[in-house]
Formats: sequence, C-alpha cells, structure tokens
Amino acid sequence: MLDSFEILTTSGVVLWSRSYAPVRANVINSLIKDVFIEERVLPGASVADDASAARNPPYKRDQYTLKWTTVKDLGLIFVAVYQSLLHLSWIDKLLDNIRTIFVDLYKDQLKKPHTSVVECDFDGYFDQQMRELEDLTDKGAQTDSRSAAATSTLPFNSDTGGDDVPPPIPGLLRAQNKTPQSNSTSTDATPIATPKTSRPTTPLPGHLLSGKLGPSNVSRRARKAATVSANASSGDEESRRKSKQNGTVSKKMRRWDADGLADEDDGVTLDYSANSTGEAGPDDGLGSGVIEDINPETFGTRTGKGQFILKDLDNEVHSILHEANAKKSQGTSTSGGVVGSSLNAISGLFRNVVGGKVLTKEDLDKPMKGMEEHLLKKNVAREAAVRLCEGVERELIGVKTGSFESVETTIRTAMESSLRKILTPTTSLDLLRSITAVTAPSALNPLSPKPRPYVISIVGVNGVGKSTNLSKLAFFLLQNDFKLLIAACDTFRSGAVEQLRVHARNLKELAKREGKGEVELYEKGYGKDAANIAKDAVAYAAAHSFDVVLIDTAGRRHNDARLMSSLEKFATFANPDKILMVGEALVGSDSVAQARNFNAAFGGQRRLDGFIISKCDTVGDMVGSLVSMVHATGIPVVFLGVGQHYGDLRTLNVGWAVGLLMS
Repeated sequence: MLDSFEILTTSGVVLWSRSYAPVRANVINSLIKDVFIEERVLPGASVADDASAARNPPYKRDQYTLKWTTVKDLGLIFVAVYQSLLHLSWIDKLLDNIRTIFVDLYKDQLKKPHTSVVECDFDGYFDQQMRELEDLTDKGAQTDSRSAAATSTLPFNSDTGGDDVPPPIPGLLRAQNKTPQSNSTSTDATPIATPKTSRPTTPLPGHLLSGKLGPSNVSRRARKAATVSANASSGDEESRRKSKQNGTVSKKMRRWDADGLADEDDGVTLDYSANSTGEAGPDDGLGSGVIEDINPETFGTRTGKGQFILKDLDNEVHSILHEANAKKSQGTSTSGGVVGSSLNAISGLFRNVVGGKVLTKEDLDKPMKGMEEHLLKKNVAREAAVRLCEGVERELIGVKTGSFESVETTIRTAMESSLRKILTPTTSLDLLRSITAVTAPSALNPLSPKPRPYVISIVGVNGVGKSTNLSKLAFFLLQNDFKLLIAACDTFRSGAVEQLRVHARNLKELAKREGKGEVELYEKGYGKDAANIAKDAVAYAAAHSFDVVLIDTAGRRHNDARLMSSLEKFATFANPDKILMVGEALVGSDSVAQARNFNAAFGGQRRLDGFIISKCDTVGDMVGSLVSMVHATGIPVVFLGVGQHYGDLRTLNVGWAVGLLMS
C-alpha cells in the first residue's frame, strides 16, 4: 500500500499531497538533500532529464522506499513513498501517469513567474489512477493464484509421468477421506507400480476399493459379489430392494396452469431466489442481501443546480495519457519502412511524398484499401467501412496537400473528420432536461401540457443486456431524485420478472440509504400481452405521480418478422417518449441489420431515439460497432455500458471513440 505521494517544486513548495499513513518529514527532506541539493546522484539516476520513474533507482530511508521523477522545465518533483517490505510493481507507472496528467492540467499556472500556489482539484484524477492500477494488479494476482491452485490440485498420472493429465471436474471439490485402512496389505513406504488400465488413479467418493481380506483362492463369482457389495452403499441397496418389490415407478409429469404456475400438489419449490426459510421478503418476495454502497462521485458529478450528470473523468485522463504517448512515439519514431498496422502501411506507401501533391484516384487506391482493412480490424461492419472510405476518397480526389503535409496526414485527418461527423449527434441528448419538460412543464406558458410521466422503453436482441442497462439507467435517474416505475414487460423469458425484481429491490435499498428518489416494480407475471402491460403501467404511473416509467421488453431476433411485428402494437399502446435500443460492442457486421430492422419495426411514424452500447469494457479499442449502427440509421449513441455495476454507465465522448478507431 502506498504511504504518501507528494508533488513539490525544486524550491521546496508542496503543491499537492496525499497521505495514507503518517510519514515523517525528514524522509522526503533526505531525498531532496541527497539527490537534488548535494547532487549525490545514485547510479543510473537522471536528474537533468525528464526520464521515466523506472530509470531512477529507488531511494531508501529508514523503513521506507522512495520512487521519484521530475519535470525540469517546470521545476517539479513527484515522489511516492511506501514501505520497503512491499513490492509495488505499478509505482513507476503511477508516477509517470500522474506527472503527465498534472502537467497537462496545470501547466498554464505553473508557467507563471513566482508561482507558489496552484489552485487544483487533483484528488479525483489521482484516485482514478490508483483504482485502475490497483485493479489491474489484483486481477493479475487472482489469475496467478487460480493457475497455481489449478496446477497444485491436478492429480498425478503414474502411467504417463504426469505429462498427460486429464482436466479437473468442474464444480466444488469434495474432501477426501484421509482415514487409513488398517486391514490393507499394501504399505505406503513401498508403492507398487500401477498397471496400465483405464481405471482412475483416485477413486470417487462412495466407490472406495477395499483391501483383500480373505484368501486368494476364492471363486470368481464370490469375488464379484464381494466387490459389488463393497462399492454399494446401504441407501443404494435399500433403493434397489424397494424398486424390485414395488416395480418400476415412472416420473410424474409436472403440469402448468394458465398463469405459468405448477400444480398445488406438486410440492416442489422452483423459485430459488426466495429466502431459505421460505418466508417472503418485505415487498418483492425475494431474500434481502447485502448491497455494497456506490459512491456517486466515481461515475458522475453534481451541478450547481443540483442535477447529477455522468462525468467524463476517465475519458479525460485517458485522452491526456494517449496524447502524451502519441507525442513520445512521434519523437522517437524513425522513417522506416512498412511496419506495424495498416496505418503504418499507408504511411509507408507515401513516405517520400511531402507537400504540394494533387491527389488522384490512382494515388488513393492502395492507401484507402489499407484504411478499409484497418476499420474492419476495429470491428466496423464492412458496409460502413466501404462507404466511409468511398466518401473520404471522393473528398480527397483533386485536393492538393499543404506544404510539408504528407499524404498520410491528409488521409488520416479526412477520416477522423468523417468519423467525428458521423458520431456527433444532431439533436440534444440532455435526458434530464427532456424529463423535466414533461414532468414539470413551465407554469408561465398557458399552452403547456399537463404533467405526466416520462416513458422510456428498452428494446434489443436476446442477451445484449437490456435489463442490466435499464437498472443502470434507473440508478442514474435516482441520483436526480426522480420517482421511478419499472415495468416488467418481458413476459416470455423465464426469470425475466425475477431478475427485475432483484434489481428493483437493490435499487430501492440504495435509494433509501442515500435518501434520493423512489423506485417500484410493476409486474403481471408471464404469458400476458406485453403491450397491454405497458399501457397499464403508464396509467398506473400517472395515477400515482411517478416521474419516469422504464419499460423492459423481451429480447427478439431482428430477422424474425413474427416477433418484430409486435413492436408496432407496443409502441402504439405504450407511446414511449424515448425508445432506446441496446446493442453489443462485441457484434460485428450484424449490427447494421439489427439497427435497421429495429428502427423500422415501430411503424411508419415512429423510429428509435438512441442506442445504448453495452459491454464496451470487453472490446478494448475495437469500438467499431458504434460507427456501424450510427452510420446505418443516423440514430445517436446516448449511453455506453462499461461494467456490471449500477454505476457503470457513461456518455459517449466522440473524441475518445475516434481516437480508439484511428489508433
């Protein structure tokens, strides 16, 4: 664990600090005196240059280890202090990242003469970097421990010397019976070589092999009978005896009524989400678990008017680090040949052409083909990639490159501009403002409609995370003190209502802890018409003064006309203010067909209003599905799902997406 982190000037002024444990002042003073004042530079250290922290050897004082780096032009020193007994593999990365972010944010203040005080709110940026680096370390440690545990628990195969080990059986491992068999004639000190048979080396529980107690001259039939009786348990023997006496008993078929419930005489509890004692919960019939608190500051900020908005801190930090790495790579890159990605190939094709070139179609054929392949690698659908490249090519034919501007720079700039134009929404995405305009219209306007609930419907194909992202959206709206009604209109999938019931229970508990908003679940079970349930939910919300209605729908294949046809009736009955489609970041070329089919499924007068792209945390820089879906429909991306927690919802940063696509 880190004990302290200090940002100070070479004159001794502390600009910012964070302490996790008390550290005596003489520890850091010794570093400044020995390394920077008396210039007792350690072997390999680099005080004059802005070198990476990894190049500076650690400075040890008492029981502490100090790692440091500098910014010579601004006279800054960054110091991290931790216990010498610990091994923090991420400390150099933390120092380099904090140096880059701090300089980028406050360089204007630091360049002013005689600066001794810097007005900075750097806590959030530092905490974000600490969380990311510690999470990466924890994941790596868990992976190593799991692999080590798996290796240690694998049985040794005496036939092959352990080279060809069968995979372990999944599930919980039962404890082995360690009681020794006193009557066994074999000895542990002198193991006997196992014959090459197909019998496993470790007997399964309940099938332990007993030692030979009698003489060896026993008949074959007697030995077989003894083995069967030894392997069988008393319970198995009783079941066999009863089955022989009563005859074969067939399994009774379970019958279901119209409400999707089993017969009363079935006697089997199928709802495993209930309490183990069989008692129902206070509101939803589910057992209550311990819900971890979610700090709103980790995923949003509150404005001066009291509105809670999703913040862009992570993207801001990542963009700063990305730009710094790009500048560093440009400074150290050489004018070599075609190496690396498709963009490097484009650069290699025109590395000798700089400035004053009038581009022709022949000049652009090869580099645009390379650009198309690059977009395909970023998970952009082929249709969208081809049209993007064709559009950029039409724009560049006949264009004369500027002075000292390479063809690669011209193509890259044109493609970035085209991607930015596609992803930038043409309408307002301020959801909070839209909700307020409907639930609390202006009293000054006599033509304003009466207040009513704002209705949001979530649609999409199977398994993309509709219910999960609906709960994330609900948690975001609860932070703005709205009264929510969640309508369970997925009456087809088994467990869909129970899933929303659990989410509603968790959200209700979190809202009660924070004292913000209310949430309630509206359900009518399975097998009902989803459109009628949605209509009744909206009426119920209007009668009980709810602010927002969030409607969950059943997942359906976009190429199934029968399933898609019911969406038109649903849109007519529920009349939602916004219809949001959840799409996966993992999907490739099929994203175009999904977006188009859902956009056209609500009738001639209604279309989709936005996309929620889920599972963005699983694809790295392959975020091409955003471009594919927006390019196919012209519908903007409203939210991004970046994890499994209620706070893992973000708004789209166009610059971030374009940077990943062109990286």
